[in-house]
Amino acid sequence: MDAQINIPDFISLTLGFAVYLLGARLNSRVELLQRFNIPEPVSGGLLAAVVIMIVYSVSGWAITFEMAARDYLLVLFFAGIGLNARLADLVAGGRPLLLLLILTLLAILAQNAIGAAGALLFGYPLQVSVLFGSAALIGGHGTAIAWSPEVAAQTGMAGAAELGVAVATLGLVLAALVGGPIARFLINRHGLTPARPDEQPTVGLAQNDEDASTIDHLGLMRVMLHLNLAIIIGYVTSLGLDPAGVKLPLFVPCLIAGILLANLRMALLPKAPAVARTPALALVSEFSLGAFLAMSLMSLQLWTITGLGLAIAVIMLAQTAFTVAFVLFVLVPLLGRGYRAAVLAAGFGGFALGATPTAIANMTAVTKRYGPSPIAFVVLPLVSAFFVDIANAIVIQAIVNF
Repeated sequence: MDAQINIPDFISLTLGFAVYLLGARLNSRVELLQRFNIPEPVSGGLLAAVVIMIVYSVSGWAITFEMAARDYLLVLFFAGIGLNARLADLVAGGRPLLLLLILTLLAILAQNAIGAAGALLFGYPLQVSVLFGSAALIGGHGTAIAWSPEVAAQTGMAGAAELGVAVATLGLVLAALVGGPIARFLINRHGLTPARPDEQPTVGLAQNDEDASTIDHLGLMRVMLHLNLAIIIGYVTSLGLDPAGVKLPLFVPCLIAGILLANLRMALLPKAPAVARTPALALVSEFSLGAFLAMSLMSLQLWTITGLGLAIAVIMLAQTAFTVAFVLFVLVPLLGRGYRAAVLAAGFGGFALGATPTAIANMTAVTKRYGPSPIAFVVLPLVSAFFVDIANAIVIQAIVNF
């Protein structure tokens, strides 16, 4: 049995900061990473994961991390997305939201069809296809782990959990790498520009932004107060929904609480100092997302992928090719081929293969370089973190019980 080194939560957070800064240094020195809009925490996080895998391969020591601080960073980030959302943007985002929801449903069905073809090709039972498909990809690690016991019970497959985690892990890596290049291709090919280029980016400060000097201690404290209020409201809401059987990730009610808090504040206190769309909020959002993603990627146990071989490699190649083709030839045309469609293309590539934070990181890297797209940052999380879980569960249940 492999030995294990468990890194405590505070040290895990500290290492997350270091890994993020490592990624920033890599991106500043490797022009290719900048050119294809690879997020800084992705560069640093994947390098750290590779180093940890080498340590495991040489010594047999598996390094694991406690992640309580990471979970706070996630809800902090999504509360910030909510605080930035204006009702006018939500109304304007109605059509893109509906289209993205329909396209996500089609992607779920297609992922499971590809997973079924791969499972049958390599001699797995049909029910295992969900672990090659939407349970591990659009669903991510949590969904794969949740459904693997059911798959194991239906098929007798002892390694169902390991398979699901391996596919989700590789999907997360691919998601972090394909979104930025897709957006770069679309923006450069069609000469796309933001509809409102003078707005503050939703997450982070634009590259070479000289307006960062407007961040002061009062503005930062004001932002943190409102973020924590949104998290408190979201947490209390989550506790109230539990007895009704409504199970949502905590960041979803925190996102919605942020939206309500920001718009009520603007309506009731129109002359109060701004919180939404401020450099301070953008900076806190980027910090929390970057640290979250750096911690998530550095903790990937990449060696779980290596033993599963040809089946995963072939099926994931097919899933990636489908995602890229679906984004370029279906999603972008239906969303109007404009700059917002390009940003959402980067995000869709991120969450279709990986997870919502990866999608947001992809969009952040794009908008920091090319300009803001506020509606994209509201529409995509509502689909990828809220509506999709319900649809995915229905499809997975039908396949597993087939």
